Amino acid sequence: MGNTLGIRKYDYVEFYVGSAKQSAYWFARALGLEIKGYLGPETGHRDRVSYYLSRGELAFMVTSALSPESAEIINFISMHGDGVKRFALEVDCVETAFRYAVEHGGIPVRKPEVMKDGQGLVNEAAIRLYDDSEILFVNRDNYKGIVRPGFDQSPMVWDLHCEQPDLLYIDHIVGNVRTNEMNLWEDYFNRVLDFETFVNFGPGDITTKYSALLSKVVRSKDNLIKNPINEPFEGLRMSQIEEFIKEYRGSGIQHVAIRTNNIMKAIKAMRLNGVEFLQVPDTYYDQLRGRNLPISESIDDLQELGILVDFEGEGYLLQLFTKPIVDRPTFFFEIIQRRGKSEGFGQGNFQALFEAIELDQQKRGNLI
Repeated sequence: MGNTLGIRKYDYVEFYVGSAKQSAYWFARALGLEIKGYLGPETGHRDRVSYYLSRGELAFMVTSALSPESAEIINFISMHGDGVKRFALEVDCVETAFRYAVEHGGIPVRKPEVMKDGQGLVNEAAIRLYDDSEILFVNRDNYKGIVRPGFDQSPMVWDLHCEQPDLLYIDHIVGNVRTNEMNLWEDYFNRVLDFETFVNFGPGDITTKYSALLSKVVRSKDNLIKNPINEPFEGLRMSQIEEFIKEYRGSGIQHVAIRTNNIMKAIKAMRLNGVEFLQVPDTYYDQLRGRNLPISESIDDLQELGILVDFEGEGYLLQLFTKPIVDRPTFFFEIIQRRGKSEGFGQGNFQALFEAIELDQQKRGNLI
């Protein structure tokens, strides 16, 4: 089954950050990415700096302001801290995707635009998502350069000697929204992008001793693009979703899940590269041993690395979450491996995961 807007895949995720150079170093070292492109004064852009990093199908961009005239970037960081400004979807035709989205209620941010240089042309357009995030439609079928016009080879050449985690591509992107906004954004995705609701976690489905949340997953009808949406639900103390909304100061993108075919290798490499992960309690693995699960991995190895496992349907998934990678307790990464026909998001792990998050919340004084 195809999809109405001609969406091919997640293309890249762009962060607005305080220092693009420092963030680029972190992405290169922590995730084993290569700096492929640079935009800045040397390429004719005096208001900002951007680095484009990728390896295989996984790509990120980090952008920071160079002058007070860069109000969009400065205001975003002042409000939210370092975080995701937009994610790009590669589409067959930008004009067609944008027109469908707007005709079905999408909030336009950038009308279709053609950018040209000696390497060819790139088509882009954007619509609003959440408070001030964006979905960018992009097509570069007729472009041989780096990302888009304005980028050149990066002047940064770092010999990092980092471990290679062999991360593949973006599996899904998760948004956290205010109370009573989840249904609004579910409807927005389904109308504007012709998505469908795949999973619905209602009251009592995702809860711990202290906190709870509601969650829905929308996806393209060919299952290429998946976007879970979380909303706070009444609990005894502040939930991780409420903490995000408080610290981020609004609704936005909470985490990006990155797919791998070898999570054991990926987590080992990322830990050696200095990435911090949530600590899963040992009792979680004691319970796993008691269930005699038919998995290929050793539970002892999973416990050593802190990896979670969950069965659903005709397969299972393995996952682990980093601690927040920015100063505010907002954005983090998920590393995920799917075995068999696993299409879920680890509902069976939510209890252990959220208890681990609550331990970190307590250290920050936010489990109140």
